[in-house]
Amino acid sequence: MYDWLIVGAGFAGSVLAERIASQRDETVLIIDRRPHIAGNAYDRYDDAGVLMHQYGPHIFHTNSDAIIDYLSKFTEWRPYEHRVVGQIDDKRVPIPINRTTLNALYGANLKTDEDAQRFLEARAEPVEKVETSEDVVVSKVGRELYEKFFRGYTRKQWGLDPSKLDSSVTARVPTRTNEDDRYFTDAHQMMPKHGYTRMFEKMLDHPNINIMLRTDYRDVRDVIPHRHLIFTGPIDEFFDFRFGKLPYRSLRFEHETHEAEQFQETGTVNYPMSEAYTRISEYKHITGQKHHATTVTYEYPTAEGDPYYPIPRPENQALYKRYQALARSTPNVRFVGRLATYRYYNMDQVVGQALAEFQRIEKSMAKTPAKASSPLNGFAGPSSLVAVGRSEA
Repeated sequence: MYDWLIVGAGFAGSVLAERIASQRDETVLIIDRRPHIAGNAYDRYDDAGVLMHQYGPHIFHTNSDAIIDYLSKFTEWRPYEHRVVGQIDDKRVPIPINRTTLNALYGANLKTDEDAQRFLEARAEPVEKVETSEDVVVSKVGRELYEKFFRGYTRKQWGLDPSKLDSSVTARVPTRTNEDDRYFTDAHQMMPKHGYTRMFEKMLDHPNINIMLRTDYRDVRDVIPHRHLIFTGPIDEFFDFRFGKLPYRSLRFEHETHEAEQFQETGTVNYPMSEAYTRISEYKHITGQKHHATTVTYEYPTAEGDPYYPIPRPENQALYKRYQALARSTPNVRFVGRLATYRYYNMDQVVGQALAEFQRIEKSMAKTPAKASSPLNGFAGPSSLVAVGRSEA
């Protein structure tokens, strides 16, 4: 009998597993249907020996000292400020749009923040009621910049025109009047010194934690006894799609290794106006690795595949609310993480959500006595299940 079964070994599940095991001295079985821990943050050394991110670039940034303090228990850090350029017409210019971007595209010779603000205001178009992603951008920077930077990229990423998407999609991308070319402006911007997978390995390296990979929740929910469940997978899947599927966008990744020190000038180059892919990312910029070869990833948004991005439309949120009501009426199950709450979160936000959920657990539950032996002793589950103590990555 496990005290806790946790479905999903990404940030939400792993943080909760570590907290429950170390702070409550309770037993945890964490499962994942992928062959590795760390969720979408999983990184590995490829055949050439380059440290790369299997599911596209994951750049850690946060304003929370508490989240950094917590994760620092499991990793050292490498300072890194991410920079992105976009291929616009025949130029590569900083993204998000800043004063340097405007000067490069228009030869505007803008010298101050005020110059850039006036430039943008002169192009902005009044929108009576800002409701869609198109409204957000056009009302701030005008239609020409909207067409160059946002419309094509958004159509590729979401499979929908920005006029059909909630305003939150493009509201996430700022427009600057200064020359700050960093993609993020958070107080803390860094990468785990030895990679995300190593950080997760240390997080889950506890005698109260067992891990089962290549394991689907449906296969074990009635086989492995457990008192409490934390589910970090898709909430609609947990309820067998009772009200229908929640819509997601997915990604297809193409990884290439080149015998060259460097492939491109920054960690990521976006392609808002051309190409079938949205961006190319080169990992050595991000990890700081010194290597004779370099690995890059092309990202192709798709309608099918692993769920990555909840599609922000009112009808989708209404459908989620029906599942949320069902979740609240389900005893002994906690739904945590992006997929379980149908929201797009940055990595630090997921960590924060998991830590907050642990505090709720602490307040609502008394501690149970420590267990004398491993809960896997004597367990004989289906032969397809792989029980391991830590990731092999």
